Amino acid sequence: MEPSGTVPTTHVRAGGQVATRRTLPEETPVAMVYDGTTHAVMMASPTDIEDFATGFSLTEGIVTGMDQLASCETVAHDRGIEARMWLTGPRAEALNARRRTLAGPVGCGLCGIDSLEQATRALPVLHRQGPALTAEEIASATDQLCGWQPLHDRTHGVHAAGFLLPGKGVILAREDVGRHNALDKLIGALARQGLDAELGAFALTSRVSVEMVQKCAMAGCTILIAASAPTLHALRLAEGAGITVAGFARGKEFDLFSHPERLEAEFRHVA
Repeated sequence: MEPSGTVPTTHVRAGGQVATRRTLPEETPVAMVYDGTTHAVMMASPTDIEDFATGFSLTEGIVTGMDQLASCETVAHDRGIEARMWLTGPRAEALNARRRTLAGPVGCGLCGIDSLEQATRALPVLHRQGPALTAEEIASATDQLCGWQPLHDRTHGVHAAGFLLPGKGVILAREDVGRHNALDKLIGALARQGLDAELGAFALTSRVSVEMVQKCAMAGCTILIAASAPTLHALRLAEGAGITVAGFARGKEFDLFSHPERLEAEFRHVA
């Protein structure tokens, strides 16, 4: 499936209108199928599906490591895509014990969760030091993502999540119509390439909502940098999980909301 397509449209502005064409992002149902049973259906961009399936499996706690995911294949249908995964014995048994079905429209990563306990599940606490970043690295992180967004350049309608290493900048990114899907794809890509999320930071083109903090914690990443704001609930979760949150990161500035210890010392207490 193509990630975008061109459609006719009428551009209206003061003084008249003109016929033109726009390139828009595609979205399609992606079924996460474990051991022959559908566990979740997410609306997503039809790209990097194995990365998406791997990241989703890790951030949902279905597996805790790549060795528990025996195999993964992508099967396209007329109505969507199946990511067919097979788990090792103990993880398959654990999934059967907590089996649930969710439907995740692109605007909300928690839609379809069938209990409040699942929406507010306990997170790993990442109080280890983690990497240290300069103020310049944090401020420029989302700007660096611009060079990793070919689908956004065509459509202006998708999000991106990138992985930033100290001293190297953004080295990997993934795009999707859903911000949480983009982060799952990035986490899956890191896992499949053997890259440790603990060594760097996640950079987002979106706001920091609850599910973004949850996914960050599950991946073991201690720094989350975003172009927009965190929600209050997300910030409370980040504080408790030991995650550094920087928001409104654009150009040469940002707001540091939590755990300033990972910012180089001379910038921590600037008024």
